[in-house]
Amino acid sequence: MNIQWYPGHMTKTRRQMENDVKLVDLVAEVVDARIPISSRNPDIDTIVGDRPRLVIFNRADQADPAMTVKWMAWFKAKGYGVLETDAKSGKGVAQFSTAAKAVLKDKLAAWKAKGQVGRPIRAMVVGVPNVGKSTFINKVAKRKSAKASDRPGVTRGKQWVSVDAGLELLDTPGILWPKFEDETTGLHLAFTGAVKDEVTDLEELACALLELLRDRYPKVLEERYKLTQPEGLQGWELLEQCARKRGMLISGGEADTERMSKVLLDEFRGGKLGRFTLETPEDL
Repeated sequence: MNIQWYPGHMTKTRRQMENDVKLVDLVAEVVDARIPISSRNPDIDTIVGDRPRLVIFNRADQADPAMTVKWMAWFKAKGYGVLETDAKSGKGVAQFSTAAKAVLKDKLAAWKAKGQVGRPIRAMVVGVPNVGKSTFINKVAKRKSAKASDRPGVTRGKQWVSVDAGLELLDTPGILWPKFEDETTGLHLAFTGAVKDEVTDLEELACALLELLRDRYPKVLEERYKLTQPEGLQGWELLEQCARKRGMLISGGEADTERMSKVLLDEFRGGKLGRFTLETPEDL
């Protein structure tokens, strides 16, 4: 399934970000800890240039903890600052200011030498749609400033949020890029809700997710959906079995795979299936 989604407003957003990045000291890039590579917009590198970068692993509560440790080490080795958060509960968010200052250590020292003590750090917060940027900003600011929703495409226009005298954040709309390099990237983004469900085939999407779980986390299919030996089954067979195990049948005793697809994706996105990371550094 070749998934692509690039609404017109994203082109305008990109142009706005190219102008706004000149105003900031730091770029805080929020990624989904379950898909830390697929949820990185490659265009951000071009937009940001050599601005200092802090990569925020959001939704870490839904990711495989051991894999998050691996991924954070991978990003650190590439020279990025890293921070693990769960913006919904607020876990890790309090460390943002400290992490930002660590990334900007040299710049802060230069400001001090020039007598610019007390100058606020200005950070642009970027990321793909539905990655939790606005929720993250609201938790950092300890108030509801940025629009937050579990649907992609809610934040429109730029929003400056003053956290305190020493920190100002620029919230930006989530943007994707015009063409995903491969099918896997599109699937991963669709699994997590970064791509609107309306542009996907939910049953195909559910089959692909079930096959991924079959290969990487087969125990969850056995425990959550009571499937026996899922390893030998294809996606559509897994989906049909899940529907039957849940008693989701339509007239004639057929499995209601459409309904099961929606339930599966809702449960995955809501963290009800457990903690998974769908890609590893070894995949690169």
